[in-house]
Amino acid sequence: MNHFSRLRYLLPVLASLVGCQTTPSDSVDLVVYNATVYTVDSTFSQAQAFAVQNGKFVAVGSNDDIRRRYKAKEEVDAQGQFIYPGFYDAHCHFYRYALGLRDANLVGTSSWPEVVAKLTAQRQQYPQAAWLTGRGWDQNDWPGKQFPTKDTLDKLFPNTPVFITRVDGHAALVNQKALDLAGVTATTPIKGGTITRNVQGKLTGLLVDNAVRLVSGKIPEPTPAEADASLLQGQQNCVAVGLTSLADAGLNRADVERMESLQKQGKLKLRLYTMLNPTKENKAYYIPKGPSFTDRLTIASFKVYADGALGSRGACLVEPYADRPKETGFLLSTEKEYRALAKQLADSKFQMNTHAIGDSANRIILNIYGEALHGQKDRRWRIEHAQVITPADMPKFGQFGIVPSVQPTHATSDMYWAGERLGSQRLKTAYAYEELRKQYGQVALGSDFPVEDINPLFGFHSAVARQDAKNYPAGGFQMENALSRPDALRGMTTWAAHAAFEEKQKGRIQPGMVADFVVLDKDLLKAPAPELRGAKVLQTWIGGEQVFKQK
Repeated sequence: MNHFSRLRYLLPVLASLVGCQTTPSDSVDLVVYNATVYTVDSTFSQAQAFAVQNGKFVAVGSNDDIRRRYKAKEEVDAQGQFIYPGFYDAHCHFYRYALGLRDANLVGTSSWPEVVAKLTAQRQQYPQAAWLTGRGWDQNDWPGKQFPTKDTLDKLFPNTPVFITRVDGHAALVNQKALDLAGVTATTPIKGGTITRNVQGKLTGLLVDNAVRLVSGKIPEPTPAEADASLLQGQQNCVAVGLTSLADAGLNRADVERMESLQKQGKLKLRLYTMLNPTKENKAYYIPKGPSFTDRLTIASFKVYADGALGSRGACLVEPYADRPKETGFLLSTEKEYRALAKQLADSKFQMNTHAIGDSANRIILNIYGEALHGQKDRRWRIEHAQVITPADMPKFGQFGIVPSVQPTHATSDMYWAGERLGSQRLKTAYAYEELRKQYGQVALGSDFPVEDINPLFGFHSAVARQDAKNYPAGGFQMENALSRPDALRGMTTWAAHAAFEEKQKGRIQPGMVADFVVLDKDLLKAPAPELRGAKVLQTWIGGEQVFKQK
């Protein structure tokens, strides 16, 4: 075959190869293009487009590259907007939040009379409800900052039990009817909590920590239909702010199975990492089975409470409260009980995730972790909140391999009064998110909703600017512990996933990861800090399925 004959033979082959490079040939479900895509991969790279097939990212790159290579059933022009991995709240109470959507919302109330007015309105809206419930009050926002008493509730609602929880969930005010139904009197014994009495020895209606359960356990459970409807409404609220994964802290088997059933029905799209209550029943059922990882549900941890909250002085401190020199707070169980539980979980494959606010509680739990783990640094046991840490205890997060799971809006909610509780010296190592990041290498970021707002962008702003919604204080609160913007984004995506052993599944926009992503109208890495809380979620996608679109 001469040269010209060979050329004549090769021309059709060359033409077909060129055609392969210019005509899309790989079929996928979805292509998104014309975006600024923050992949949050190991190099924090940016892209313009990506392709999705069977609920996972299959390619990430430039507009030309992705659109040349892939033919999609659906194409989305992002119109120059900004795309991030789906936001992951590393510590919240989704089940409790959803079932509480019919409670009176007392967050942000500026006085006790305002609380009473909201309860009265709630009673008028739901006159047949067996109990009158509400959540979110904070006496630190009121004139005088005094805890309320039940007197007004007894007068207004003598025949209806009333139960309203403080913003932190660690204290509640109840009326006499609720106390009577629960059988609580001035002589009722309590361990790890307080049944508050006045100077005459009479009950004020204020219950703290373990005492709250004496009454909350008497509130009737919703019907299955009511619970399902509430969970689906809660889901809609979450995806509307860009949340695609949640770590739900403190669940029983029935709660988990209800949400799992809704997931299997295709109704509950959210991905859930569940923290189980360490009840005898939960441990007997789940520990022999071992951790479970499915596409939308992770069951791999137990949630433990070491102490209460700083605002209600239930946080366990090494030294007394600055504003109550005779009080140090308290542990909710004994060190012996925590040590036994840690050993039981260390012998299993489950994580131990412990709520610890005060520096004493953090010290005790960190030391117990270190004893139980025997140098196993990748068990990813967690301290939830890690709010007040002594300088001597801070290195233990890195030394023992303990994940700090923190909530940035706690710092900007508490900053107005935390110094009164702690004094200036202890305050310096409280809410120390950047220092914790240095110790462990990562921080998992959450909100603790409904204690705080569900919007993860509020937490992002608090983490990087250390300011509240009004951009107070000027210059930020203890800015030495602000996180960088890339690290704050990692904390609510890939680092949150790492804290749940899910980093190979989610938290990044790259091939092989689940196609969870959110489209925003602002560049979180570059927008002025005062604009961060106002960034709008335009679309939310879970597994390549659009679950929210701004109307």
